[in-house]
Order: sequence, then structure tokens, then C-alpha cells
Amino acid sequence: MHSSFREHDILEIARTQGKVTVDALALHFDVTVQTIRRDLTQLANAGLLERVHGGAMLPSGVRNIAYEERRRVNAEAKDAMAAAAAKDIPNGSSLFVNIGTSTEALAQALLGHDGLLVVTNNLNVARILSGNERCEVLLTGGRPRPEDGGLVGQVAAQMVNGFAFDYAILGCSALTETAEAFDFDIDEITVSQAAMSRANAVWLLADQSKYQRHAPVLIAGPEAFDRLYTDAISEPLAAQCALNDTKVCLCP
Repeated sequence: MHSSFREHDILEIARTQGKVTVDALALHFDVTVQTIRRDLTQLANAGLLERVHGGAMLPSGVRNIAYEERRRVNAEAKDAMAAAAAKDIPNGSSLFVNIGTSTEALAQALLGHDGLLVVTNNLNVARILSGNERCEVLLTGGRPRPEDGGLVGQVAAQMVNGFAFDYAILGCSALTETAEAFDFDIDEITVSQAAMSRANAVWLLADQSKYQRHAPVLIAGPEAFDRLYTDAISEPLAAQCALNDTKVCLCP
């Protein structure tokens, strides 16, 4: 197996298990431990894994993985979630859409809608939806993040506070079994929280890769979300959603 294919598979194993060991990977791929050590070093240098004694683990919960890598993670599930959420959004609705690869997939799924007003702090969402002439798109302004096309900070939050939305549709970086959604940047979360306070309904898009991840800053707890769109769900998370009247929309 070529090293690039092997590294992709190593990442998938790490996302499932949280940690990988050199010995187990060498046995799994039928290669030497030296080969696996080189693979893990390459992945660590790219910021996709962190080396630990005897193996590697997913990056710590204080910084996000590279944006292009996030786009590739569970992409089919994100497309399925986006299609399901888009189907549930009536024409003529007003939306806030935040930063993330799941919300970019939603923007793509909304290209056939009519009469939408979409406010976003996501330059990529705005670029995608500018292809729909029947949709009005407004960017929040704010401090741009070159790594992902996000607009963050108080300027963005202040603009959002001037609207009343039918829906605030959010992605997140991590989702716990207690249905708490987390992200990495407090300036980004300030904007999302402002939008949630100005929306009639709040929907969260979170594929199962978010269950294995950790991020430091709380967006909101389960009481804040009216719907969760996901491709898989554990029993504890399902129970928390039921307890808080959060509708779970499974999109396998």
C-alpha cells in the first residue's frame, strides 16, 4: 500500500479509536514498525495527529485540524445532513449560517431554494450561495480568518443582533454525549450565540466524527437546540436530546 493511502487509513482509525499504536498499525498493515513511525511523523508534522509514547492520538482540544482536512472528514455524511436540513427549510425563510464544512455543504444544498435571506459570517457560504440569484446573501463583516474564510468578533456579532431569523443553523467542532456543542475560537462562538438569541429555531449539524473530538469553548448545551442533524447517535446522546426536546434527524 502506498504511504499516502496508508496515512489516510491511519487517520480514519485514529478518528474511530481516538489513539493508535505503532505495534497495532504495523500488524494491521503488515509493514515494519519503522514504516509506521515514519507515517506517524508525517501526520504529526502536518498537524493531523500528535505523537505520544508508542503511537499517536488526535490533536489536543486547543486547536483545530487543518481546514482542507476537515472538508474531507466524513464528507458524504455532511452532504446527507445538509440535504436533509435543506429539505426542511421552506422557501422565503431567513437564516443565519455559521462557519464550518457542514454549513458549507448546506449552502450547496440550498442552491435550488427561492426567496431566502441568508446572513453568514462564512465567506465560503456566501461564495456558494452567490450562485443562487433568488437568494439574498449578507456577510456580517468582522475580523477575517484566512485559514477558513470565517468572519469573527464583536463587529460580526453586532450585525447579527440587528436581525430576527427563522433559523440559526450551526456547525460545531465537538459534541459531547451530554449534547453540549463546543468550538475552538471564542470570537467565533460570540457570533453564533448572538444568532441563536435572534432565531426562532436553532439547528445543529454534527456528524459522528465530532463525537471523538474535543474543543475548549462551549457554544451551547442541549436546551439550546431544536434539531440535531447527524449520521449516527449514541444512546446517551439520544437520551439527552429526548430529555431536552431536541429532535434528532438521522441522515445515514
